[in-house]
Parts: sequence; structure tokens; C-alpha cells
Amino acid sequence: MTSTNISTYESRRGKPAPSKNHAIIQRNLLFMMSLQLKGKDVLPELSLSIDGKERIPDLSIYPTLSFMPFADETKVSQPPLTTIEILSFTQKISDLTAKSGEYFDFGVQSYWLVIPELRSIYVFNSPDKHTVFANEEILSDPTLGIKLDLKRVFGEKFRLE
Repeated sequence: MTSTNISTYESRRGKPAPSKNHAIIQRNLLFMMSLQLKGKDVLPELSLSIDGKERIPDLSIYPTLSFMPFADETKVSQPPLTTIEILSFTQKISDLTAKSGEYFDFGVQSYWLVIPELRSIYVFNSPDKHTVFANEEILSDPTLGIKLDLKRVFGEKFRLE
């Protein structure tokens, strides 16, 4: 993609605009995780300030944060427990694996890299150690104490059951 084709979203955020599949997976993860992670906040598209750089993971998981109407933050400097990035078809995997190092240096305890085309999620517990979950497996992340059914994560329709 040439610089003349970069959308306003991409130029402002430094990452590709989400596609339909990206949005479906992000929604599914947000709802499924919110149902399971009592006492934690699952936040989409939160700007993080990491060593003077802005990073915007697709999802960030925090211990419960307080809503404070007169003390909002546009860039959060507190590290989340987990960050999740969903690979867009215009991104390189190496760009997102490199981000894992930044996130771990920032203080996250786990980093998920979601690869929609392969229906897989890589769960990193350090920049160089990960577990791969694919297709219809049950993802487990001990950092969060969560288990997710990947056929529901990658399903087109999310249903509360």
C-alpha cells in the first residue's frame, strides 16, 4: 500500500483500519472475555503511552478501572495485564511480534496475537515463549485464568448461551 492510499484512520493510529472479520473477532473476544473475567475490564482500542510512543492494541485487559468523568486520560500509562492484537491482512506478522517485546517491557503479563486467516491465537507469556491455539481448541491463558472456545471466537455469529 502506498502512502497516498493510507486512510485517515491509518495515518492517525499507525495501523490498518479494521476489516469486517477483524471487527467480528474483536467483538467476540470482547463479549466472551467480559462474561468470564469478573473484576476485570476488557477495553477496546485504548491508547497506551509506552516510552513516549502511542500504542493502541485491539483489546487491553485491566484489573477494574474506575470511571472518573472529570479525570479522563487520552493515553494510559498504567500497563494492562494483557494486550491483544488482531492481525489485519495488510500487516506483517513480524510487526506484531515485535510489539510483544514493547508490551512486555511496559509490564504486560501476557500478549495475544490473533491470526484470523489461520483461525489461531498465539498466547505469549514472554517475548520468546508462546503457546498456539487453533481451529476448535480451547484457549487457556493462566495469566487471566480464562478458557475460550475458539470455534466461538472465530464464529460469524456470537450467541449468548
